[in-house]
Amino acid sequence: MKQRVISGAILVVVMLLVFLGIYTPAFGLFFSILSAIASYEILRVAKVENKEVLALSITFAFIVPLYIEYGFKVPFTIAILIFIFALLLIMLANHENTRFEQITIAMYSSVFIPFCFSAFILVRDLYRLFPTRIDKNHALFLVIIGVSCSWLTDTCAYFVGVKFGKRKMAPIISPKKSIEGAIGGIVGCLVLNMIILYLFNTYVFETSFISYLAFVPISLLLSGASMCGDLIASVIKRNFQAKDYGNLIPGHGGIMDRFDSCLFVMPMLYIVITIIYSV
Repeated sequence: MKQRVISGAILVVVMLLVFLGIYTPAFGLFFSILSAIASYEILRVAKVENKEVLALSITFAFIVPLYIEYGFKVPFTIAILIFIFALLLIMLANHENTRFEQITIAMYSSVFIPFCFSAFILVRDLYRLFPTRIDKNHALFLVIIGVSCSWLTDTCAYFVGVKFGKRKMAPIISPKKSIEGAIGGIVGCLVLNMIILYLFNTYVFETSFISYLAFVPISLLLSGASMCGDLIASVIKRNFQAKDYGNLIPGHGGIMDRFDSCLFVMPMLYIVITIIYSV
């Protein structure tokens, strides 16, 4: 527990520094690094050992957030197609040792996962998509809320579950999670998010951004997405009989273990806000 708390505190400090640099080149680079590490963790857990597949997948995973951040002359769809063709050619050249399942896992880890990490960038850039309704402070708030819905839901669920948890929520996928913990996670996250919104309304925002009433269903939806992301990542681990994706963060596991819920929350947040402000 002590190690988990210390690592969690350090991670919070790191994220605060990332938030401070949200409108600098370091923001996209940070998520490129996370994407590359997460891609490697998934490939390692899935026992993908082909060195060419590993190198190509990790490199592409690193590039995706940078592409979203800066853009390149090559259209993104063409880049993805070239990447997939390259993986298939590697499979063809090493067909005796490289299975198609490994190639599909490489596609998942190097396209879907990095694109979900890139949602941090997309959410931040909502002020560009809706310049008359969202400013930079609003976008910063949204990024913070995305992370808080991921981590606060998990943290509140953990402590409530330890104290009151009796009924298992998903005993095969994640034996320690309880229904009581899930409810506590959602409610606790909602309360803390309301406090964050109040602080931003009071000390940061110059204009009204979103009402407290409208914010309630958004918070609930994102908390639900957080739990789904966590459980889906757990299913993948169970498929390969792995306890954690890695050990980079003591007490928490790897990057995927800590950011798995964010990978569902941030894209969901981007979708929701885009729909709301497009109406």
